[in-house]
Amino acid sequence: MRNEEMLLIPGPTPVVESIYDALASETRSHTDPRFVAIYKSAIEKTRAMLKTDGEVFVISGSGTIAMEMALVNTVAAGEKLLVISHGYFGDRFIKLGQAFGIEVDVLQAEWGKQVAPEEIEAKLATGHYKAVTITHADTSTGVAANLDVLVPLIKKYGALVILDGVCATAAMEEDMSKAYGDSDAKIDVVLTGSQKAIGVPPGLAIIAFNQTALAVREKMERVSAYYGDIYNWIPIMKDPSKYFATPPVNLVYAYEEGMRLVLEEGLENRYKRHLAFGTAVRAGLSKYGMKALADESVAAATLSCIRYPEGIDDAAFRAALAEKGLIVAGALAHLAGKAFRIGHMGNTTVEMLEKAIVLIGETLNEFGLDVSIEKAVAAFRENALMVSN
Repeated sequence: MRNEEMLLIPGPTPVVESIYDALASETRSHTDPRFVAIYKSAIEKTRAMLKTDGEVFVISGSGTIAMEMALVNTVAAGEKLLVISHGYFGDRFIKLGQAFGIEVDVLQAEWGKQVAPEEIEAKLATGHYKAVTITHADTSTGVAANLDVLVPLIKKYGALVILDGVCATAAMEEDMSKAYGDSDAKIDVVLTGSQKAIGVPPGLAIIAFNQTALAVREKMERVSAYYGDIYNWIPIMKDPSKYFATPPVNLVYAYEEGMRLVLEEGLENRYKRHLAFGTAVRAGLSKYGMKALADESVAAATLSCIRYPEGIDDAAFRAALAEKGLIVAGALAHLAGKAFRIGHMGNTTVEMLEKAIVLIGETLNEFGLDVSIEKAVAAFRENALMVSN
């Protein structure tokens, strides 16, 4: 990679040479047949990744506009939305829904834990919810949602399942064709962004609606959006030579290459690799007395929120790592200053992550802690191998 630093934050994530090369290709008209062919390919590759029977949308924007599109095209003002929140980014659906006049209820987990299924069922039984939002991997806490439990539970009560895959897509299974215990129990909407496990620079919003979600949109007389109205985008996704809003030409080049790499590696291989990376990173760091916020049973494959040992100054520690070329992220909300977040997704490699374990150990020693880098590296390697086999 031509990257000068190891960007191991929850996103953006490291970008590989072929994606940089695609991004740097000559900018062409958005109606040029050569670009149109690339855009079509990107859309079809997205469909193959998510395995939807409906429509996919690849447009200019961040994951936030994808969240907005998911709501405004399925839930009308005055209708009820249930938010299952495992952290800061789950909570974002609250204000998003309220901004559009949606009646929002929320179940918030203690940070580092999952909302209990029985609590969700009790809430679902109290009233009709049009949709339920799930954050697959919350970027603030490193907690993963259990789709095997949540999807059939939500569908039992007739609600749409809206999955925020921003920090999970292409690393954790999001198969919209999968039946979760019942032929009707499927994910209805998946939304994500380009800059995390897909490994492309920020700037693209990606969202998919299955046929059930599309039927819901069809019944809505109007939606409180223009740019975010999927009816303005469906003709473009079917024929990218048509115009609604100018696409980010070079980002689409990069995204198409990123999706090529995703599918070339194979989705099952990527899921396995990310599971191994997450387990191994947490195992290695635990040898330094650094405990992950999320227990291993609920931990995400893509990032981890790691508590500091006593006496470590957050800003100084992360600045010292940055001097060594390793960039990690601070924690959010009440964990700010008490923990850091490390990404292990997308184009990251086992060599990069092992080097990160070493650099973190060296820095802890410089800060006065007596830690064994050898034991941490051994734990990292053992767990990466164990999960990979």
